[in-house]
Amino acid sequence: MKPVSSRRLLVVVNPGSRSGAQAIGLAGARLSSAGFDLVLSAPCSRHEVGPWIEAHAEGAQAIVVAGGDGSLNAVAEAVVKTKLPLGIIPAGTANDLARSLGLPLDMEEAADVIAAGHCKQIDVGDVNGHKFFNVASVGLSADLARELSGEIKRKFGRIGYALTAAKVLGRARPFRASIVSEDGTVRVRTMQIAVGNGRYYGGGMAVEQNAEIDDGQLDLYSLEVGRVWKLLALAYDFRRGRHGLWQEVRAATGTSFEVRTRKPRPVNADGELVTFTPAQFSQLRKAVTVFVPQTAPE
Repeated sequence: MKPVSSRRLLVVVNPGSRSGAQAIGLAGARLSSAGFDLVLSAPCSRHEVGPWIEAHAEGAQAIVVAGGDGSLNAVAEAVVKTKLPLGIIPAGTANDLARSLGLPLDMEEAADVIAAGHCKQIDVGDVNGHKFFNVASVGLSADLARELSGEIKRKFGRIGYALTAAKVLGRARPFRASIVSEDGTVRVRTMQIAVGNGRYYGGGMAVEQNAEIDDGQLDLYSLEVGRVWKLLALAYDFRRGRHGLWQEVRAATGTSFEVRTRKPRPVNADGELVTFTPAQFSQLRKAVTVFVPQTAPE
């Protein structure tokens, strides 16, 4: 970590988060009492975040995000570019990156992790030039992201996820795609293709049971079921990342993948629709430094 001239933290708060105001009240007070100077931003749009961070990066000690995975996705590009350490106050609906890092979901305890200053380096995924921490996908998750409005998340939280997911599943149909990897090209009929950089996504589901966010590998699965009801049978193993054991789920590990479809389909990265197919997936090794508990698994 490069030397800094102050204990100034650039704090990005998601004003649309259900817990955003609470986060800045509890965690902000904790960080201030630890001797940090907080510079706050509550952007109206995710597109404002990167330029704001870059404009204020000089002399800052770290970037802190009080929000969920969508808010973290919004700062990913700026964090990679400025190389400032990233602190996370989990204040979203799913908080999957926090889970992957072993962070406490209690906001004050998360602030204490930042104050303690213990760090590790993690990998960052990239799809068509857009960075992501957890998972980028084509199919069901992208359809869910399109339907799941900020108002639903604020009003209903996890229940909103479930209600919207039921709606999306009710009209889900398989689509045809080609998956290109180091091993060649395969053509599939699938409900979803997901490429994971970390372990968790979708509110605690594991992309692969042994995946780590710093293992230098991307984990892909293709959900090749013909009937929606079969997803219910898969649900238990999805929570534990063991869905690759099912015959209907194609699993692969590699450093890069490409997904092609006949017509452009939206790509969901960390809950945000960021691009369309054809989608090129790659990874930046050890690209971001994050604050983690000293007891977090290496």
